[in-house]
Amino acid sequence: MNAVTSSQPKEITLRGVTLGVLITLVFTAAQVYLGLKVGLTFATSIPAAVISMALLSAFKNATIQENNIVQTLASAAGTLASVIFVLPGLLMTGWWTDVPFWPTFGACATGGVLGVMYTVPLRRALVSASDLPYPEGVAAAEVLKVGTSSRSGAAEGKAGLMSVIWGSIASVLFAAAAAAKLMAGEVAGYFRVGGSATGIGAASSLALIGAGHLMGITVGIAMLVGLVIAWGVLVPLLTSMNPMADAPASEHALRIWGTQVRMIGAGAIGAAAIVTLAGLAKPVIGGLRSALETARRAKTQGQVLERTEQDLSIRTVGLVTLVSLLPAGWLLADFLQGTVLESLSVPLVAVGIGYVLLAGVCAAAVCGYMAGLIGSSNSPVSGIAILTILGAALSVGVVGRQVTGPEAAPALVAFALFVTTVVLAVAVIGNDNLQDLKTGQLVDATPWKQQVALLIGVVAGSAVVPPVLALLNRAYGFAGAPNAHAISAQPLAAPQATLISTLAKGVIGGNLRWDLVLWGAALGLTLVVINFVVKKASKDRYSLPPLGVGLAIYLPSAVTVPVVVGALAGWAFERAASKQTWGEPAKRLAVLIMSGFIVGESLFNVALAGLIVSTGKGEPLALPIELGEVTTMIIAVVLGVVAVGGLYRWAARTALRIST
Repeated sequence: MNAVTSSQPKEITLRGVTLGVLITLVFTAAQVYLGLKVGLTFATSIPAAVISMALLSAFKNATIQENNIVQTLASAAGTLASVIFVLPGLLMTGWWTDVPFWPTFGACATGGVLGVMYTVPLRRALVSASDLPYPEGVAAAEVLKVGTSSRSGAAEGKAGLMSVIWGSIASVLFAAAAAAKLMAGEVAGYFRVGGSATGIGAASSLALIGAGHLMGITVGIAMLVGLVIAWGVLVPLLTSMNPMADAPASEHALRIWGTQVRMIGAGAIGAAAIVTLAGLAKPVIGGLRSALETARRAKTQGQVLERTEQDLSIRTVGLVTLVSLLPAGWLLADFLQGTVLESLSVPLVAVGIGYVLLAGVCAAAVCGYMAGLIGSSNSPVSGIAILTILGAALSVGVVGRQVTGPEAAPALVAFALFVTTVVLAVAVIGNDNLQDLKTGQLVDATPWKQQVALLIGVVAGSAVVPPVLALLNRAYGFAGAPNAHAISAQPLAAPQATLISTLAKGVIGGNLRWDLVLWGAALGLTLVVINFVVKKASKDRYSLPPLGVGLAIYLPSAVTVPVVVGALAGWAFERAASKQTWGEPAKRLAVLIMSGFIVGESLFNVALAGLIVSTGKGEPLALPIELGEVTTMIIAVVLGVVAVGGLYRWAARTALRIST
């Protein structure tokens, strides 16, 4: 390390690292479940910061920088869990029957370490010398400052912890009521209009409502537009073109949506992602050049850096990167052992390593820039995953084209998915690292210490993903998996993994419905144009993110509707709170309640999976009560309104008490 300044605040401590690891373990388990159910994850930095401040306040010598290290370490949970967007594809394609620990851990950990290394040279260009807003990084810094600067801040920190707790309790009770069959797990209705069929469904999930609140009104409106396109236009149109007179309206609508509309949605997501990423090429390349020039000047001119400008040295970054390629190569070679592709291990591993290096650098840079522009929660990781699997499938397919036989295509698909898992781990950690470094910049943290903390978080999170994924696979299974031996009759949808594996099989096997994908791509490009017009006409006040629209077309309405409801409810609450003197703390407490919704429900369902496996019963909590479908739907709606409305009111009253 370079010379340091005289100020040396307490940052990396045993208690801070221990607390950060514990939070990481809990949040990673929650994120894995949420991602498999919904295809979305949430940023964990702010709830981690609040929990840290509340617990470390018992120590008089705790510092804001120490709290920052805790949130940095724990934020790995909010990002690394995104690898489950790809990994279940190995189960869905039948390549895996269970989740092996070491290959899964190795892919997550290796990719995560590379993600940290790749973004270190970008910090000065994209954080220190950049005007990127970093909305979530700035918000996390504000929470840390408020919580440690005054007595009222300390009071808000304790109230924030209670917000997470109350939100978690409410979502656990709500999910338990659904598991006990006291209320409906989904509120839905389907109908026919002439020869067409359509309808709508909404899962009884406070976690999804919380996710919608955290995403915000812009993404919520985009997903509402996607709902209208999917279920108000495409499903009625395509069901009329593909009649199923003898089938119930629900079966007809859901089958057409699942086989045709989803592929249109996939095409829309892909096209929107490509355009979005193409627009980032210039600023990302400029950021890389600036970072390299800064490093060169520091070396040749012997500049002494302030503590708050010290990164891991370029030598360390290069060495760790090279060392990380060794386990990456071993993992890829081991993956091919005993398969039809074993004779091509050398060229396939070489292609895999090269792809991880090149695609990983690009993905980390793009995701890091997008985190600065719109926040890590809204960064188009889905688009990155789509482009990555397409590139991996094409690269692997070229090398493996000489292998023939019925086992060749599935093996190539599986290898492409595994390579993509590593690249996606690189991307999501890059997405998180720069945001954390922005938070650190605002609280006078030491960058290299944050980078070390994130490496610890990567390892901790990587150790949690395999056992949780294996437990959920054993209890619920995944939709479409040929070797599923799950106990529950309700498999997890894993929508992102379904899309990724479908694209891989389509590219390598040549059986993808390219007509539907191309129609979706045309729709995606149209949405890009509409978004451009909206932003131009409103002078960037409003936007209609095309990725959000495409995602709502692709995801089940049962998932999308609660997210939209949460976004609209959050917008209404924040608009009302903005008119009050206590509005800002009320907004922060509401964010923490919604985070609690996600954590509580997700952990409950992970625990329920354990109960399913241990008892061998698909619905171990179900009570022998028959309340009727309509009655249970009404109960679900009423309880949901009471829970959300009651906790919003609690946040307002608590904020008023803190502010006076």
